[in-house]
Parts: sequence; C-alpha cells; structure tokens
Amino acid sequence: MERSKLFSPITIGKVKIKNRIAMAPMGAFGLISDDGSYNQRAIDYYVERAKGGTGLLITSITKVENEIDKTVMPAFPCATTNPVKFIETSTEMTERVHAYDTKIFLQLTMGFGRSGAPALMAARPVSASAIPNYWDPSITCRALTTEEVETIVRKFGEAAQIAKAAGYDGVEIHAVHEGYLLDQFTLAIFNHRTDKYGGDLRGRLTLPIEIVQTIKKACGADFPVGLRYSVKSAIKDWRQGGLPGEQYEEKGRSLEEGLEAAQILEAAGYDELDTDVGTYDAWYWSHPPIYQKHGLYLPYTEELKKVVHVPVIVAGKLDIPDMAEKALDDDGADMIGIGRGLLADPYWPRKAFSGKDADIRPCIGCHAGCLGRAFEGKILSCAVNPAAGRERLYELHPALQSKDILIAGGGIAGMEVARVATLRGHKVRLYEKTGELGGHVVPGSKPDFKLDDKRLLEWYIHQMKELQVDIHMNTEVTPELIEREKPDAVVVATGSGDIVPQVPGIDKPNVCNACEVLNGDRQTGRNVVMVGGGLVGCETALWLAQAGRSVTVVEMLDDILLSGSPVPHMNRIMLIDLLRQAKVKVIPKHSLLEVRDDGVKIIDRNFRRSELPCDTVVTAVGYRPDTALFDAISGKVGDLYVVGDANAANNLMYAIWTANEVGLHI
Repeated sequence: MERSKLFSPITIGKVKIKNRIAMAPMGAFGLISDDGSYNQRAIDYYVERAKGGTGLLITSITKVENEIDKTVMPAFPCATTNPVKFIETSTEMTERVHAYDTKIFLQLTMGFGRSGAPALMAARPVSASAIPNYWDPSITCRALTTEEVETIVRKFGEAAQIAKAAGYDGVEIHAVHEGYLLDQFTLAIFNHRTDKYGGDLRGRLTLPIEIVQTIKKACGADFPVGLRYSVKSAIKDWRQGGLPGEQYEEKGRSLEEGLEAAQILEAAGYDELDTDVGTYDAWYWSHPPIYQKHGLYLPYTEELKKVVHVPVIVAGKLDIPDMAEKALDDDGADMIGIGRGLLADPYWPRKAFSGKDADIRPCIGCHAGCLGRAFEGKILSCAVNPAAGRERLYELHPALQSKDILIAGGGIAGMEVARVATLRGHKVRLYEKTGELGGHVVPGSKPDFKLDDKRLLEWYIHQMKELQVDIHMNTEVTPELIEREKPDAVVVATGSGDIVPQVPGIDKPNVCNACEVLNGDRQTGRNVVMVGGGLVGCETALWLAQAGRSVTVVEMLDDILLSGSPVPHMNRIMLIDLLRQAKVKVIPKHSLLEVRDDGVKIIDRNFRRSELPCDTVVTAVGYRPDTALFDAISGKVGDLYVVGDANAANNLMYAIWTANEVGLHI
C-alpha cells in the first residue's frame, strides 16, 4: 500500500510538521531530575525518536505546579519548580530534536486528583469534588477551592511561557482525558460544584476554556495549544469499565456529549485534539492491552472528525503501517499517534516509509516494560526493547574481538542473543532441539487475542533470516557437541518445562497442560477444569471459553493473576472482565487434591474438600527452568552464560532483557 498520506505534511496552528506521525505522550518515569527537569536519559530518549523519523513528539506529562496536587518528586517533571534548570535541559533537547526536522510539544498537566496512586501522592489527593480515590476508595479527595483552581490556571500560563522559552513548538494540555484532575472537572459523575467551574456541560468546561485562553494571552495566538481528549469515557460504574461491544449505560462522557464538548473546546481556541477513549475506571481503553483490537478508537474518532475542523490525532494500537494509512484515508484521523510502538521501535517511521514493515519490532501490549514498571517504582523502558529510556547505556557497539558463539535453544531468549551478538560482529551458531523456533511463545501466540505475540515471533524469525544466523534445527545441544565444536562462548537458552502437580491421578489420560492444548496436540472435552489462575492459565481459560467450552479455574491464591511477575493493572482488569463475560467460573483459595476419571477433588485452606465434575483437567501451575545442560557443562566451559527461562522461569520481558544484556557484552 502506498503511504502518501502518512508521510505528507500537516499544520497545527501555524506549525508545519513534516509527516503525520506523532509520538503519543507517555510518562517519562525515571527520566526526571530531583528538581523536576528532564535529565540526560530523557534527552537521549526523545532524540532517538526524532532520529527515527517521527514528525511530532509530545512529551511526558509535565506538571504546572506541585503544591496543590502534590506528587512525590521526581516522579514527574514540573516546569515551575526550577524554571531556569528546566529551560536549560529542555533547550538541549529541543535543539537536538529540531536538527532532525522534528517538532516537539510539551504536555502540561493539572495533575491527578482521584486518579493519583497513593504511593505517588505526597499529600491527600484533591479533585473537583469530595469523591473517592480510584486506587483506594477509603480515601476521599479534598475538593479544590475556587481560588486554588484559579491559581492553577495562572500556573498553566507560566508553564507555557517556560515551554516557549525552552524551544518547544507548542504545548498540549493534559487533559480532558482519562479521568485525570482536569477531566474530573468536566465529568458530571465527578463534578458536583456550584461555583463557576460546575453546573451544566458549558460550566464544567469553564476550566479547560480558561486554560487555553490564559496560554494564548501569555504566549501569543500563534503558539499552538493542543488538548489530550477522551471523546468517550466508557465508565459502566465507579471503578468499572465497559468492554468493547458490551451494552451498558455510560456514566461518564457519552459519545454525544463528547462531540458537543469538542466543538465548544475548538471554539475556545484549542489547535488540535489528541483523541482516545477511556478513563481510569475503564483503563483498558486508555491503555489498551493485547486483548484490545488494533484501531479501537477509530469508530469514535470518525464521528469526531465530522464535527471539528482542527487536526485530530488518534492513537490506539495503530502501529501497523497499512492500518495507519487507511485510518487517514478513511478520515478517521488527521495524524497517527504512536506511543508504545515507538518504545518498541523508535525507527518505526523510517521503516514504514521504506516499506520495511517486517523489520518493525512490534509492541505486544503487555505494559510490563513501560507503565507496569512505573507502578513498581522502576524506570521506563520496553519489554521488547530494553534500550528504551536507556539509549546511551544500551547502544550497540562492535565487538573488539569476534567470537564463535554457540547458543543452545531457539526460543525468544536464544534468538535475542543471536540477533544482538551477530549485529556486533560475532559468529553465531544457534541450535534448536525441535523443528520450530519460538519456545513457549509458539503456543502462547495461538489465541486470536495474542496476535501481537505472534507478530513478535515473526519479527524474530525474520531477523534470523536477515542476519543469516547459522541455525541448526532438530538438534539438541549436549556436552559432547560442545566439546566437538569447541566454541569460544556458550549461551544456554534451553527454556523451561511445565511443573506437574504431584497429586493422585495426575497421569490419567484426561489430564494435559496448557501448552499441549494451545498447540492442538491435545483436545479438551466440553467441561474443563483449569488448575492454575496465573496469566497462562487465565488466557488459556478465556481461549477455551470463547471456543465454547465450560471452564472453571481453580487457584490456590486469594485471586487469579497474582502469581509470577506482576500483571499490569490494565491488562489484569480487562482479562478478569473478559473471563467474567465468557462465564468462566473462578474458585480461588483452593488447591488440586486428586484427579479422577470424571472430575477433580479440590481442598480449601480450612481443609474442606469438594468435587468438580469435568471431562478434561488442564494444568498451568508454572514452569521450572531446564538447567540440565547448564549443570552438565558448568565449570567445564570458561565463557558460559544462561538466559531466559533457563536462568529463571519468568515473563517474556525477562527472557528478552537477560538475553539482550548477554548479547551486548559477550
């Protein structure tokens, strides 16, 4: 498909942008100095995306003040804490970004309000009204006074002036979007005020109107002011979102109200609408997991485009180039916002322009390396691209001496070592004992909703071909093979095997594991008991339920999706809601006691026993590292490494990161 629209210029206000690709705003966790200014990591991070060909960068949320909506520093940048330092560091960033003919907007935020996670808040959360905190409903937010709101409006003007002085090409206001503090003023469910900032829709929009007017007065009419905007909230109830296709009463901003509000905001002076759907209550809309479809916002933005005239930026998993071009052709967007896709591959635009789609490393919608890490107090990165946010530290350098490297295992970890080591100039031989590359990702990518895992697997296999890695299939590495080949270094990437519950009847013919079912090696009956409610068990249960099986999940912990590495919040709540929608029954706090021909016996923590009839028992209780080869050659091979599940059974991010680290430094 020709991509003439995607790579045509566009104007926001009077600022001309070279193409229609925008980097969607994402929190720059760990890229901030103690005084709220951007640090060297942030400069490297944004410059890398400019080098990759993005037309417009929209930065992380940047606070306009940190006294009223007070967050822990340096979790987020703040333009007004130390304006001199903020201008110094931002100027270096904007100057370098501009060298690549890329424009950059600073995103300015009022703050979090009820959406503020208690661990990130340095004081009691505030909001438009006295309403419960999203994360801890036992905490009631303090309603802001009229004077406090007016102070924040003035701070928006000050922060915009700082942004202009630092060389930013415009600002984007965060946000009448996602239920953040500013959005809490615009939504009737959260705003019960009786002053000028409350009342009907126009009254509730007074605050964002005052903000754009203040900035235009401070910075001039030609300084662009965009708005991060959710055209629909998707709130089914407090702390409960509505699933795609589900019928429910919208408790937040309906599409009809969203279209009306957009026209009011455009008339007030906003120069672009950076549009999505969702709130914290429906977080799997605002931060779509792997279970959401690509282009999920387009049905809503197509309607928005009919009523506004300013450019509409649309994200929502539009990181497939042909889909991005079609969204522009179909008038669903004026610009394409790519967020996590540019974490996964900062050179997405250049590759899309050249038609090298197969070389684009895909985002897999896991959130494990980006927002998930933020909630664990860790630095922003990406599960499939460990260099994200650490560009200078993870830069590829040619090896000083080329080595002969033998890799045992053709899963994702083995292929990542092979990819990085080959790029650095090493000679690599990769051995896979089966006839297929990919390891656990092969069965894990079988469900339709795991499309992006399949895309990642295809990307790795393509890289092996492009780099001409010497691959030996159906060959198991043994100590004898290593002795015969005499490599300079050995990397063990032998993966992991299923843990088998040691209970009576586990060897019966009606028992199989999740991988066998997903691969199609084993078929299940109509009624299935899934033993294990971790991520693998729950995704397999959903897949079986969607295929017409009646599924019950038995989990020994207090709830499902608690075992193993943390499942990021938006992924967890959507999977739980999908399981509920598919009528999957969940029995927590129970363990498997015995397998019978016609069902299972389970036991709770008080030793109460019960029986569940079923046709098939599927186990998904975890994986155990396959260390046989490593144990056999440890102490006999000088330059020896172990990566991925063979090191410690964990998630896909861990496999890629351990492999990348070794590949970078052999």
